Amino acid sequence: MPEFSVKLPADLQRVVEKIALEARRRGGRALLVGGCVRDQLLGMNVIDADCEVFGIPADELQGLVEKITRVDLVGKSFGVLKARGLPLDVSLPRREQKTGDGHKDFLIAGDPLMSFREASARRDFTINAISCDPLTGELIDPFDGQGDLKKGLLRHTSERFSEDPLRVLRAMQFLGRFDLKIAPQTLELCRSLSMENLSRERVCDEWQKLLTQGEKPSRGLEFLRQCGWVNYFPELAALIGCEQDPVWHPEGDVWVHTLHCLDAFAAKRIFDKREDFIVGLAVLCHDFGKPPTTRLDPQTGRLRSLGHDTAGEAPTRAFLARLTAEKDLVESVVVLVTHHMRALELYRARAGDAAIRRLAQKVGRLDRLVRVDDADRAGRPPITWGPSPQGHWLLERAQALAIKDSRPQPVIQGRHLIARGLTPNPHFKQILTDAFEAQLDGTFTHEQSAMQWLDDYLKEKKEGIQDAGKTFFE
Repeated sequence: MPEFSVKLPADLQRVVEKIALEARRRGGRALLVGGCVRDQLLGMNVIDADCEVFGIPADELQGLVEKITRVDLVGKSFGVLKARGLPLDVSLPRREQKTGDGHKDFLIAGDPLMSFREASARRDFTINAISCDPLTGELIDPFDGQGDLKKGLLRHTSERFSEDPLRVLRAMQFLGRFDLKIAPQTLELCRSLSMENLSRERVCDEWQKLLTQGEKPSRGLEFLRQCGWVNYFPELAALIGCEQDPVWHPEGDVWVHTLHCLDAFAAKRIFDKREDFIVGLAVLCHDFGKPPTTRLDPQTGRLRSLGHDTAGEAPTRAFLARLTAEKDLVESVVVLVTHHMRALELYRARAGDAAIRRLAQKVGRLDRLVRVDDADRAGRPPITWGPSPQGHWLLERAQALAIKDSRPQPVIQGRHLIARGLTPNPHFKQILTDAFEAQLDGTFTHEQSAMQWLDDYLKEKKEGIQDAGKTFFE
């Protein structure tokens, strides 16, 4: 009976065991490595796997695996094989030699004769350097990653950690994902590294993991402050020491507030990667406008940050530009930041349907906005306000208007104009704009009433220009 086993989905388990048996038959050894072993030790659900094969020459590895499952080769020189239709990577132990300053500046070659210890030493952290034999259950743990897991400690495996500065951001997301603390020596090593030359795509990947998987994202953010890497994100650094009115924010400055908000967001994650990333970024950035707007009100003697929601647009765009060039992602986050106060404002004003429709048209999804508002409200300990009344109110109204998770869709479209005998012309855009404005105002809500509005509108336009002796919209 194996002393330990990584519990994989049945189809994945069968393929891994067959690869391990075939490797052993040929005098080699296949081990499960990295995240799948770590996650099993943490009692988490394991859905994918990495398998490292020792003692099998590079030119034989592909044939070995292809006997068992179809594969795609990634990186011919170091032989990473991706199983088609399965979340499995199979590779040789890799020997890496740094050739420049960038994240990709490495000469990488597979080395089937590498020792288990040496292969583990090239990994970033001890908790990711544990291997397991899927046939015997033996755990190979040369750097005591199991001990670090029990201590809740994130510690680097070797001095080779410094060869890849991206590992600082990996530390950020691992600390947040698993609620760990950083080893003092690892913290010092991170302080010596620079973020220069890292691609924004890789930087974005680590932020995405923190925000979509982090149990306590605040751990990752605090680490950035401790190691000095927060200064590579000046919009975040500006939050540190930005004071707030203690009546509304007894928790402390904007930095502390943001950390509490992120943890509150993480506790209510919906596990839709795209949605969680958009909302998580919006929560992270929602108060970027406070540092430039916070002032002491001479009349009341209290701190105020008037207009901080709209003032947050520029710093949010600057921050996101370091992460992505994806316009849709940026716009989705920015609009949540600049409107994050609107749920409360509309609730206090007991706004009508027209105002709610117009807000939905601007932000795209009111459910996202409510999630940001909910996190903002929760991030103020020791105040415990409970569920957001403005959020509940807004979602209830949005549900009734069928705009909870989408913008209002125009009822009147070009085909309706053509059906009334109009030929497509430059005036179509104005007619459709006027129609949509009337719809947002609640003048009509369904197609029948919309057609009546359209007929009245066209009749009024025709009569208005008849005296000029012109054809309609000529």
